[in-house]
Order: sequence, then structure tokens, then C-alpha cells
Amino acid sequence: MRIAKTALAPKAAQTARSAVSAISAVTAITTLAAVASLTTLTLLACAPVHSASNSTTNSTTNTITYSPTARAYHFARLVDGTGAITNDAVIVVDGDRIVSVSSGTNSVPASVPKVELTNYTAVPGMIDVHTHMTYYWDHAPGSRPYGAGNTRRTPQELATVAMENARLTLETGVTTVRDLGASNYTDVMMRDRINQGLAIGPRMFVAGFGLQKIMPPAPGATPPAGAARAGGAGAAATTAPAVPGWMRSRIANISEIAGAIKTQIDSGADVIKMYGSRGTGADTSTAQTFNYDEMKAAVDAAHALGRRIAIHSYGAAGGRDAVRAGANTVEHSIELDDATLAQMVQQGTIYVPTIDHNRYYADFRDDYGYTFEQALGLDAYRARNLETARRAHKAGVKIAMGSDAVHMMFGQNTRELGLLVQAGMTPLDALNTATVIGAEVLGMSNTLGRVAPGYFADIVAVEGDPARDVNALLLGVRWVMKGGAVVVDKR
Repeated sequence: MRIAKTALAPKAAQTARSAVSAISAVTAITTLAAVASLTTLTLLACAPVHSASNSTTNSTTNTITYSPTARAYHFARLVDGTGAITNDAVIVVDGDRIVSVSSGTNSVPASVPKVELTNYTAVPGMIDVHTHMTYYWDHAPGSRPYGAGNTRRTPQELATVAMENARLTLETGVTTVRDLGASNYTDVMMRDRINQGLAIGPRMFVAGFGLQKIMPPAPGATPPAGAARAGGAGAAATTAPAVPGWMRSRIANISEIAGAIKTQIDSGADVIKMYGSRGTGADTSTAQTFNYDEMKAAVDAAHALGRRIAIHSYGAAGGRDAVRAGANTVEHSIELDDATLAQMVQQGTIYVPTIDHNRYYADFRDDYGYTFEQALGLDAYRARNLETARRAHKAGVKIAMGSDAVHMMFGQNTRELGLLVQAGMTPLDALNTATVIGAEVLGMSNTLGRVAPGYFADIVAVEGDPARDVNALLLGVRWVMKGGAVVVDKR
């Protein structure tokens, strides 16, 4: 395997903007500056590192003038996220964009250099819409992924070592992620380093702190994703400054929700995450935490500031309220009733079932210290999750691929696709969840999720035929291009 290496250099923290009008400007600036000292709070709109295309298209004659930097990549076939198939496909890339897609090498001038990949099928770079990239475990002796004994790191150090998760994600053919919860804005820092070319990883859309209701923990439960466990317990050596809980998305009442959301956006969040129920790790309880009115307040606040919102809910009641409240995506929910599924179809609400992550926790139960009985509970929840996904697909609900990857699950991001096929999808349907629907989740349908002119040059070469066998996507990734740069080559 050949993968480029890049030195990591953390950027200096920037002065934070005012968080909320509810406190004085002086106090807000002072307090947020303390939070900003933990990390870089730069918000780049996921700008590509590589230059845009220098090739041009004449709109009158529909002819393309290829620049000297253009390259043609020749594949046995292209299977697009829409399901369209192009045999003997030639994809011309210039800078970070796709210039043209055609069939046969004669469709491109001989002057354009060609790269032969005819042993492979091309698919779009895939999108994992539910990860926790900062959750890194170094397997220190006597430690667990969540628990005492882990190596203590500053947020800057954690953002550096967690780039291993980013590398493993690229190897699965995932070139874009939506990262839903991290402490101390380590996700913002990772995103910015990747965007600035200081590290190699997938394109990241991040949430910062996820909104959590202040409640007593369930007996034996691990903290929700994005809470103190983010990145592994004990991972952040820097003590957080004393700020109001809502500024770190710890919500006591509905009046704090709008301010908490604005704080996340001011600190660099591309998307908002709300934990609407219990449920994480071995805890498969479904008790709702935020009620409908609180969810609606969060949805309205996020949308007013131009952000989409994902609501985590393990149970049916919280999932139903999240749909009613207008969440853009609903994460995990099981046993959604027919009326809720119909409302999701009508509203365009996207379901992210994350079926496979409970398989992961059961498989790695020894590492986490989970009991055999807890593993059985994870398996039981997974079966209910799979059945809900089957019913949602049959009802016509849009489904997006989300792994909920943490720790050792990176490198397994796309296993969810196999379960979606078990839920009744065709392999092409499954690919659609990881491309076209994933791009819709991010609001990037015009630039991500397809191999088409004008889109980012995110292309994956796989062995086999993903139109017929989903295992080509799970096991066959051999070459990955992200934004016009080859980031994985295992040919």
C-alpha cells in the first residue's frame, strides 16, 4: 500500500466570536476565548486543498478544452451513485474537479495523459454520515477505550493521533464524513488541518459538542458520544475552563438551547447534533431525554442559523418527536411506526440507522469490558434496528449510510452497506445511501456523491462489480482519489 504522508502542525487558536446575546459582549468574548484556547476555531467551508479545474467548456458548442494538467482515468466501468453504469469509462480530472465522463479512450484527445485502471470498477467516493473521528485508543496496557488508564493528551495532541482514524477511513473508500460529536472542538481542528493540507483524511463536516440534557446517568452506562468519553476517557489533559454548561452544550432547560447552538456554530460547527435519548455503547436503553418542544426549539435555532440538525434517538418515541420537530436526519431509532415513516417520506427526513455499530461493540466486548449479557443485548437491539431499516426502506424513506464508527471500527466504515442489503436493498440501492443520499444529508448534492462533470474528483476503484455484489464495496477497495489527489493505492 502506498499512501502519502504529511507532517502535522497545529495552528494557533483564533480569537472566538461572541457566543450569545444573552450575556454581555465583554463576558462572551472573554469566556469563549478561554474555550478557544483549547483548539483552533477556524471555520473554512470545507474548501478543497487542490486547485480548481483549468479545463474549460464552450457552452455553445459543448466542446471541452483540456488544460495541460488534466488527466484521464480509464476504468472497466463506472457505477455512479445514481445507479447509472458506463462501460469502458474514461473520467477526466483537472485539479480537484471532474471535467468529463465518457466511454472509450477515443472520446478524449490523445494529448490528455491517461492512467489505466481497467482492472477496476469506478464508484464515487463514499460518504459516512455518522462518525466520531476523535475517538482514538492507543491500547495502553491496563486501559480500555472508555475508562481509566488511557494516555492523557491535549486536544491538539488528540487531533494529531486521531488522524490514524482518518487514514483508515480513506482506505474503505470513504472520502467524506459527517462527524457527530467531539469534546474541545478536536473535530474542528482535524477538519481544518485536512482542509489546509496539513494532514491527509476525508473531507469532514463537524458538529463540535452535541447537545445533551443534564440528567443522572443510567446505571452502568457509558457517557454519550461527544461527552467526557470523546476520544477515550482521560484523553484530554487540558482542564476545560469554567463556563456555563450550555456553552458546552449541557442543557438544563429549553431557554439554553438557542445559545448552545449559536456557540457551536460560532466555534466552527458545520452541523448540529442533539442527543434526544439515552443509548450508547452497551447501553441500549431508549429513554427519551429532550421532549418534543425542546427538539423543536433546537431545529428552529439550527435552521435559523443555516445549519442542519441530526437528532440521536434510540427509541421510537424520541424518533417520532424528532421527525415531528423537523430534524434533517434521525439517528439510530428503532420501531418507528408506520405514520412516522410516512411523515419522513413526506418531509424528506433522512434515516441513519447505524445498524452495524452494535455488531462492532459486541465483537469487541472484551476490549470494552462488556459482559456476555450486554453483548446479547447489543445483538437484540441490532435485530430490531435491522427490521426498522427494512420497514423504512419498504416505505420509501431515504436512508443514508452511517457507521457510528469509534476506536477500532475505523476501517470498517462501510460494513453498514451489507446490512442494508440484508434489509432489502439492492447493491445499487446501498451504494446510493453512501453517495447521493449522503451528499443530500450534507447539502452538497451538486458537488459530492456522483462522478459527473463539475463534481469533486472523489473516485474509488474497486475489484468486482458493485452493481451486483455489495462485497465489492466492502472488500474490494484498491485505489482512492479525493479531490483530485490519490490518497490510497493498494494495487
